[in-house]
Amino acid sequence: MATFVLVPGFWLGAWAWRDVTDALRAQGHEVHPMTLTGLAERDHLAGPQVSLDTHTTDIVRLIEVEDLRDVLLVGHSGGGMPAAQAADRVPDRIARVVYVESGPLPDGTAQFDTVPPEEQQRLREVIGTGHLLPPPAWDPAADPTNLAGLDEPTLALLRARATPQPLRTATDPVRRTGGHPVPTALVASTFPLALVQQMISEQHPFFTGLADGQLRELPTGHWPMLSEPKALAEILDQIARS
Repeated sequence: MATFVLVPGFWLGAWAWRDVTDALRAQGHEVHPMTLTGLAERDHLAGPQVSLDTHTTDIVRLIEVEDLRDVLLVGHSGGGMPAAQAADRVPDRIARVVYVESGPLPDGTAQFDTVPPEEQQRLREVIGTGHLLPPPAWDPAADPTNLAGLDEPTLALLRARATPQPLRTATDPVRRTGGHPVPTALVASTFPLALVQQMISEQHPFFTGLADGQLRELPTGHWPMLSEPKALAEILDQIARS
């Protein structure tokens, strides 16, 4: 059986992995869902000093303190950036990095860099002089692609439990040495697999480093751990056994 560390994306905590965690543990796996500094039950720590490096250290310290080895490190969305950095720091402890609706951005690229300039400007106006990125409205009418598959109780849960994201985790660039690359996998939900393969062949920055990775498709919205938790757990189990 495998050892999983589950890293949530922006605005979420370990709670978002609950159903996936239960399903993986039922299959016999050891599972460690994480809440990163400044979010969910740790939102009281969301000061301006919280950075992408802070979240990377969160992951590394969990792995080291729990003495985890042969880890399948799963990073959802924005959680893929600290996951990529953590794997770069402790490659000897990582069996594979699994990017769920995410990817290993190139060295020197920030999540904010992947957003169109007009959206960057809008977000900066919303943030003002603050250090927190507010969660979205979770309105399926305004964002039908990303919120596909989420029923109203789940949307209500997101509205109630999502917390602002420390801004520097989005604006700090990813730093990866690439000295000891580890195997990768991708679970794509809002991108059809054929498009992912085309983007990889074109060396698109979203999927840098996935040319030799396992590619899996789970058609749903951007939050498959909430819209399709059993299916996602099954895919993660298959990746662990491959």
